[in-house]
Amino acid sequence: MRKSRDITQKGRIAAKSLAHRLTGFSLPFFGVQWTPPADEREIVRGLLTALEDRRVLFVPYHLEVVSQVTSSVLQMREILTKTLQALPETSRAAGSIRAMRAACRRFLEEPMPDFRNIMRWRHGGDEEGDPSLFVALGELRATFGTHIAALAYQYGLDIEPELASILPSADAS
Repeated sequence: MRKSRDITQKGRIAAKSLAHRLTGFSLPFFGVQWTPPADEREIVRGLLTALEDRRVLFVPYHLEVVSQVTSSVLQMREILTKTLQALPETSRAAGSIRAMRAACRRFLEEPMPDFRNIMRWRHGGDEEGDPSLFVALGELRATFGTHIAALAYQYGLDIEPELASILPSADAS
């Protein structure tokens, strides 16, 4: 029932419903009345629109292909960098965007967890179905979900349901 209240008539997650999903996440703008500059809001809106089209953030794990995941994460990192370049230095969005970009770097550069001692099987080549990929991808999605929720709330932007699937749970306490 709660979920239906979060979704607007267009099927998007309403920005005002995101406040209760951000508990435990320290944001500098709570408790302070702030209206984002229109051009800055449009830049952040453009970023969220681009991320809504990144399947790597929300497609079921069993449909992921390692080479496509890597390519998509590289493209997201580029989008995030361009967004940072377009924003003013004093932008409140910069911290979240930098955190998402750092999550992309971590995904691409840090070794994925090794489950060989736990798992008796291991795929060769392009390791679809590898639990290491799923863990690393889950970490990436969790980081993005938290920061996307913060940006959408801060800038009053709605989010498409597919991308909203990675936001922190509405039921989390």
